[in-house]
Amino acid sequence: MVVLFIVSADEAVGKTLIAVGIARRLVSEGKKVGYLKPAFPSKEGDAAFMKKVLQMAESADELSPSVEWTKDILPRLGAGKDIVVIEGRCGRSPDSGMSRDAYLLAKDVKAKVLVVEGYAPEMGELKLAEAYKEFGANLIGVVLNKVPESQMERVEKQVSAKFSIADIPVLGEIPEDRALLTITIGELAGAIGGTILNNAEKSKDLIENVMLGAMYVDSGLEYFGRKVGKAVIVKYDRPDMQLAALETPTKCLVISGNGSQLNRSVSDHAASKKIPIVLSKSDVNTIVSKLEETINSARFNQESKFRKLAEILEANLDFKTLYQALGL
Repeated sequence: MVVLFIVSADEAVGKTLIAVGIARRLVSEGKKVGYLKPAFPSKEGDAAFMKKVLQMAESADELSPSVEWTKDILPRLGAGKDIVVIEGRCGRSPDSGMSRDAYLLAKDVKAKVLVVEGYAPEMGELKLAEAYKEFGANLIGVVLNKVPESQMERVEKQVSAKFSIADIPVLGEIPEDRALLTITIGELAGAIGGTILNNAEKSKDLIENVMLGAMYVDSGLEYFGRKVGKAVIVKYDRPDMQLAALETPTKCLVISGNGSQLNRSVSDHAASKKIPIVLSKSDVNTIVSKLEETINSARFNQESKFRKLAEILEANLDFKTLYQALGL
């Protein structure tokens, strides 16, 4: 059994997505994979999530953050497995308690360590490098994740070079992709307490962007044409804006307010273009607030997202070096 310990010094840097992508690739190659997340209880349930998406017989998390607990449960969880992926944290400095626990765990279970660092403007300053280097021979390298497209060239050339000089291999620079943060039309409707009025069969279609109605009808087509795969939120009393949105690549039209009846031209045009209309009694500000909350907590649970993730990792993650380090 091989242990891959995926860690980060900060939350919300995409460890679970990286773990999913690596684990699913291994499973597709016939490997038996286990997953463990020693953590304080959380509503996310990452192990249950991984168990579902990887179709594993068992997994474990949310039971204890202790090193001893992890060492005790690992033999049972790893029985019959080719590899167990552990997801965890290290601190932002070598002397923090979280870092010391991470170093001890990696050493005790002979884990290979892959660090995930989320993009930040100061990434090139290598503020966390010393914390990473303390993993010593266990460290495979670092993955620089969620890099904006506009910063990819700088990160690939300048930042990665600095990590290499610091003797920390960079196994990949992963571009930010909004498609991995999408929600479905059905999830959108549920989040805002809305009703899908037409073409409900498209409730599983993914929304990549959210736009608010333009101020002036003359600018509507140009404004709404800036983004594709979008949901457009428009007030009930602005059929002009609603029609303008329908003339551009729109996944669904969200109409807010307490009007008694939709404009007939809008409803007919949406039906002819097979663009669902979601009607909500909430005002625009409330809808936006609820959508932000939903998008931020959206689970990575659509097959199309898995395919997209696989494409991104295949193109940007050095699987050859990773597999060599794992002895696979």
